[in-house]
Amino acid sequence: MLAVAVLGGWWVLEHAYAGRPAPRQASAPPAAPVQVASVARANVPLYAVGLGSVQAYNTVTVRSRVDGEVQKIAFQEGQSVKEGDLLVQIDPRPFQAALDQASAKKAQDEAQLANAKLDLERYKELATRSFASKQQLDTQQAMVNQLNAQIQGDQAQIDNARTQLGYTTIRSPIDGRTGLRSVDQGNIVRATDPGGIVTIAQIQPISALFTLPEQDLPALRKAAAAGPATVWALGQDGKTVLEQGSLALINNEVDQATGTIKLKATFDNRDNALWPGQSVSVRVLLETMDALTMPADAVQRTQDGLSVYVVRPDDTVELRHIAIGPITQGVAVLEQGLGEGERVVTAGQYRLQPDTRVQVVTDGAPMTAAIGDAKPRNTVRD
Repeated sequence: MLAVAVLGGWWVLEHAYAGRPAPRQASAPPAAPVQVASVARANVPLYAVGLGSVQAYNTVTVRSRVDGEVQKIAFQEGQSVKEGDLLVQIDPRPFQAALDQASAKKAQDEAQLANAKLDLERYKELATRSFASKQQLDTQQAMVNQLNAQIQGDQAQIDNARTQLGYTTIRSPIDGRTGLRSVDQGNIVRATDPGGIVTIAQIQPISALFTLPEQDLPALRKAAAAGPATVWALGQDGKTVLEQGSLALINNEVDQATGTIKLKATFDNRDNALWPGQSVSVRVLLETMDALTMPADAVQRTQDGLSVYVVRPDDTVELRHIAIGPITQGVAVLEQGLGEGERVVTAGQYRLQPDTRVQVVTDGAPMTAAIGDAKPRNTVRD
């Protein structure tokens, strides 16, 4: 009975599955979509970027050097002025009177000197005939010498009076732009007034003071020795280039408290894009390297160091260890591990493992560093 039951069950199962298709074998997984870029040789600029503020190239506080009433204000607040332009006229009459008085005193003394010289000639003639003593002759000579010295003092008084009179006309000492006026017409100004009349700031050219870490000092000195290092002033977004200039000064000491060094850059500022007191980012070109490059987004940090996924000709990937130099503006400088023209994955790495088949969604062009992207210099090594 048991044998009959087993045979009957086998017959039922065989006929139940008869005619059904055989199960399919598992299909290969789809290719992972990725973005890639080619390793290319390019000129890579290396920058140092610091924060700073703009200051006037020259700043002059215009003050009166004499006391007197302001008769005329010859400028408008915020006006651009040239060197020698009239700014303020102070009442000149007291100083003109002092000049006239000093001139009259000199004329008086010159008349006395002329008469004393005539007397001296007479005494010399009389002395030759023994009608005048040597003492009288010496006394008259001393009188002439005294009057000569007095006339020299009179001339000094005239020069001083003329100088004081010149101070009543106040002119701009530099090219620049005036600020707020602190004195109005009709007021009495004095040479001892601490505030001055107006401040003039020279903004063409203009300067920027900024700081950089002291570890950038060797590269800065090398760049400065090769010629004026190129500098860009950037807006608050860190990308907009406001003005291009040159490095003017590396300070003569490092601030030990902060580990930074101060620098000054100069800009022509022809469009007045920079203004005194403005906060800016300042970028200095340290050097330009001719090197193999790739996008920094391709670099993966693993327990064994830095690596990238390299796309093989058969569209599978290989995880390869690399060594890189500086990373600047999104571009990594290759030191070893890749050759020119090889393709590396820049996006989609999280889907990948070694030997994974990939589908290139966007084949990126060879990367080059652009001036408009203003990221600080960052050096990463394995």
